[in-house]
Amino acid sequence: MNQESLKMTILNAVVEREGKRKLPCKVAFTIAAENDVKVNEIGAICEEEKIKITNCQLGCFA
Repeated sequence: MNQESLKMTILNAVVEREGKRKLPCKVAFTIAAENDVKVNEIGAICEEEKIKITNCQLGCFA
């Protein structure tokens, strides 16, 4: 999957709450597994797009 397609997948999974874009950690891991990419790639795209990863099980995204 190319970077732009991955970005669109992430953006489609984002939830907007209180005017902020958020992505649950579990969803980030699912997207990474389904697209055969590392979770840190998902994190980098989220950071670039100003998306906060929430409910992190491992403490990777604070």
